Amino acid sequence: MKRQFSFLITSFLFTTSLAYPLIWLWQGSDSPILGYLPFLLALCWGAKAGLQAVGLQQFFAILMAIILLIVGLSRSLETMYWYPIIINGIMLVMFGGSLWQNQTIIERLARLQDPNLPEEGVRYTRKVTQLWCGVFILNIVISTLLIAAEQFAWWAIYTGVIAYVIMGVVMGGEWLYRKIVIQR
Repeated sequence: MKRQFSFLITSFLFTTSLAYPLIWLWQGSDSPILGYLPFLLALCWGAKAGLQAVGLQQFFAILMAIILLIVGLSRSLETMYWYPIIINGIMLVMFGGSLWQNQTIIERLARLQDPNLPEEGVRYTRKVTQLWCGVFILNIVISTLLIAAEQFAWWAIYTGVIAYVIMGVVMGGEWLYRKIVIQR
């Protein structure tokens, strides 16, 4: 039951993170939905924190809940422009931080399928982790530049569509590379 609830919360957070910029684009910054969204997201991140084991993931979930609660209470929706940047920053810290551990996040995921991952597989997963760090940095830089230039329509399109297309291409491209090139 806990696993199913965690999956639902994670799915909702992913969908909402994807939808938030598009809601902003289609409804405008005065949309009543956007006024409630920080509170709803804070509640979900708080619930996610309660489901996490004590550690870095729980810390980030609590941090996100606090940030979103402050955003909601301040009634300053402009601060929500930074939400995708914060998410990418958290992912960068998690993936990048794992580069200094025995196993990267990608290696841990790979070991779920192959517990006896060979040394070349370990090196490959480290490179894939570095690639993902580059994607997160790209998203942070482009989103920040769009906010600084006050190009909010482009910000919404980038953070709500283009960034996810880039991540999908990287994920699909890596999977295809692994299936075609590495398995030979």
